[in-house]
Amino acid sequence: MLHTFAVYVDNKPGVLNRVSSLFRRRAFNIESLTVGHTETPGVSRMTVVVDTDEYGARRLEAHLYKLVPCKRVENITAAASIARDLALIKVAATGEARTHVMQLVDVYRARIVDVSLESLVIETTGTEDKIDSLLEVLRPYGVVEMVRTGRVAMARGTLPARRAAAPSPQAPVAADTGGDVSHGSV
Repeated sequence: MLHTFAVYVDNKPGVLNRVSSLFRRRAFNIESLTVGHTETPGVSRMTVVVDTDEYGARRLEAHLYKLVPCKRVENITAAASIARDLALIKVAATGEARTHVMQLVDVYRARIVDVSLESLVIETTGTEDKIDSLLEVLRPYGVVEMVRTGRVAMARGTLPARRAAAPSPQAPVAADTGGDVSHGSV
């Protein structure tokens, strides 16, 4: 199952490496990772998507809290949340194919952000499924290049007071097995 974590960290050099190394050392594969500034100066927010079970998710959360640059960790997998992805897709399109591609772009509520003689660049945002669907209908025209941001997610509504330093005592986490349990690869 895919678990989505919002990890708030100090905005300093080397923090991304420390967080991603934690996942690597524990043998968890990061499916998606996005990082950006927050409303608080000096704090960045990582949205990390990991394929693991509930036990692995609790272990990861506990280990993340042990890292000095981590300010707060939220597992928003089960929470009501909004998740979006952004993609730029360059499609080979000339003549009549260009017209068909432009019609598909309209149907998917995407935008054309660049036009050249041989191609169009399409910008789309939405759920991962929506972007996958658009990509599949564009493939017959010739997808030349594509880039995606990965999942960005936020819990809906107002959350209760958040934990500041450590996981709650109600969610015990067993001792680390030193990577003996395989949950994926990096």
